[in-house]
Amino acid sequence: MKAVKLTLWQIRYTNKAYWRNPAAAFFTFAFPLMFLVIFTSLLGHGHIDLGGRRTDLSTYYVAAMASFAVISASYVNMGIGVTFQRESGILKRIEGSPLPGPAYLTARVVHSMLMSVLLVVITAAFGWGFYRAAIPSGKSLVFFLVMLVIGSASFCALGLAITVPIPNAESSAAIVNATILPLLFLSGVFIPIGDHAPAWIQWVGRIFPVRHFADGLQAGFVGTTFHWSDVLIVGVWGAVGLLLAARFFSWEPRA
Repeated sequence: MKAVKLTLWQIRYTNKAYWRNPAAAFFTFAFPLMFLVIFTSLLGHGHIDLGGRRTDLSTYYVAAMASFAVISASYVNMGIGVTFQRESGILKRIEGSPLPGPAYLTARVVHSMLMSVLLVVITAAFGWGFYRAAIPSGKSLVFFLVMLVIGSASFCALGLAITVPIPNAESSAAIVNATILPLLFLSGVFIPIGDHAPAWIQWVGRIFPVRHFADGLQAGFVGTTFHWSDVLIVGVWGAVGLLLAARFFSWEPRA
């Protein structure tokens, strides 16, 4: 019971600290909307075939940028933020405090998941208001929320796992972005792939979790078929990330 109270207290503190850094909060929320406007302006005219359905590219990008927002709030922010805290000695001090280490990391994960939900709501509302994108509802909303929760938690776990090979804070942004940006392109988040992509790109998308997560959220927006296998694959990647983090995560700054 004490651990639960400490975790809830830490979630509250993490949330306060986040909103007291308005510059970081602003860009976290502004980037997905900025990219949405840029991509729809450059590439958002016309249609694309997805799962046998013909979809407006503007609607496609609303779903894609919702996926990007969650990955940024979960994987990118977790990987870079935790590395900076480790290298500045904050994690070492926390480990020696009455606050259990798992409670601290759980609070960070919950906070990132809450930010992910808020980002998706804002992106969906923006897409509905400016691009007439459909909003998930009914049964599709349930599937959408399942993928959103599982995906956000999984990418948070992968964000903790990627801190293991990062040697120092200065290299964190480069390594985190190098591991996710190619997948964002190859998984159709930034550039539509459609049903006729080259075989090797389809192969990459089937292996890694980004495409499966994007497809799961996309089903809610554009009405393509929701596959529970996408949830399973994303969840398996999250479990692997959690196991790696539990085994190799370091609270000490690297020498």
